Amino acid sequence: MEKYWFSCFCFFLQVLTLQSHASPEYTRQPPRPIIFTHHKGSDSDPQQVHISLVGKDHMRVSWVTSDHHTRSKVEYGKAPGRYESSATGEHTKYQYFFYSSGKIHHVKIGPLEPATTYYYRCGGSGPEFSLRTPPSALPIEFAVAGDLGQTEWTESTLAHIGARDYDVFLLPGDLSYADTQQILWDSFGRLVEPYASRRPWMVTEGNHEIETFPIIYPEGFKAYNARWLMPYEESGSQSNLYYSFDVAGTHIIMLGSYADFGASSKQYKWLEADLAKVNRSETPWLFVLLHAPWYNSNAAHKGEGESMRKSMEEMLYKARVDVVFSGHVHAYERFTRVYGNKADPCGPVYVTIGDGGNREGLALLFEKPSPSISVYREPSFGHGRLRILNNTHAHWSWHRNNESASVMADEVWFQSLSSSKACKQEVAQAQGSSSVSFMDEL
Repeated sequence: MEKYWFSCFCFFLQVLTLQSHASPEYTRQPPRPIIFTHHKGSDSDPQQVHISLVGKDHMRVSWVTSDHHTRSKVEYGKAPGRYESSATGEHTKYQYFFYSSGKIHHVKIGPLEPATTYYYRCGGSGPEFSLRTPPSALPIEFAVAGDLGQTEWTESTLAHIGARDYDVFLLPGDLSYADTQQILWDSFGRLVEPYASRRPWMVTEGNHEIETFPIIYPEGFKAYNARWLMPYEESGSQSNLYYSFDVAGTHIIMLGSYADFGASSKQYKWLEADLAKVNRSETPWLFVLLHAPWYNSNAAHKGEGESMRKSMEEMLYKARVDVVFSGHVHAYERFTRVYGNKADPCGPVYVTIGDGGNREGLALLFEKPSPSISVYREPSFGHGRLRILNNTHAHWSWHRNNESASVMADEVWFQSLSSSKACKQEVAQAQGSSSVSFMDEL
């Protein structure tokens, strides 16, 4: 019965999304079918396993079991089958109309050594998994992709990401595209498990995670908060919808486009406090991820991030944020350094990367002519890679999905704003302080 209703649901979605048109430049790839991934183990075997960073030297292992008696315990060690350490965590479950989730486990393990492979087992039985911790110092490489969904294009994007090594995966919102169909959350967790169980996935929410329903579920994010627990408490946040973390010389802030962001909001005050604590001598790089882009020359979702931009852009500018990544628009676009809708050598580079492979297809209509602040834009599925070499220089590249191949279509080298004397002096003159600094694009 589950398979029948899922097939009907997929057909309905595909009818709604048959709106892709060929671009004048070359033929764009249309949407591809949804993949439903089944659990092949026993009820007590772990499924939907994924890991995330928690503090300096800890990780959280999350998974689901159909058996509600399975322990929330992780055994781990540096050699296959030899588990010298163990940790016990917490569990939760949720109800959404007639759907009841499995037992959702969250276990914090550590302290762990940097750049080290660990082997682990969840719940005391089932298959063995392995993970590698990020390095404690630069260089470090991030894979970045938004609006994943679970289609054949998603599968292609994940395969391209996994074909080359990286340390941490960053996702600026829209994970499963379940849209209240809770079995799709389970399917998504199984689809990404081969990747998310090996490298930490750090995510923030998008509009497809909201899943509100008047009166019954007015708050939203029920499945997202239960399944994808991020280290918000460790960063002083009161909400799983926004948080920050440090890793290897970088401070990364995950903002919530669908949480209150006005000047009197908890998120605004948290961001203000979080930026005030950033030490650029310890974390010379500063990145922000959010879902709805503040800068966008595509017809899709035009202006949807404007209210948040007006509220928070000045804070990011004064803090000398290096890059702001967003999703939502199903295309790739890279802007130059921008502040207040104008090119500014001390502003962040803005990158839209909502092209992971979702079922809705590509956002094909860019405004013409291209704005002067937009450097590169293309409506294709793909992913990005951010390699931070040292305290001053980094390399960004975007890789287009071209059938079975991954083709690098855009790249740029840039310098950290924390190493830019000109930007440091500008902040000092404006604030009467020289405690904040940043970068110029080469």
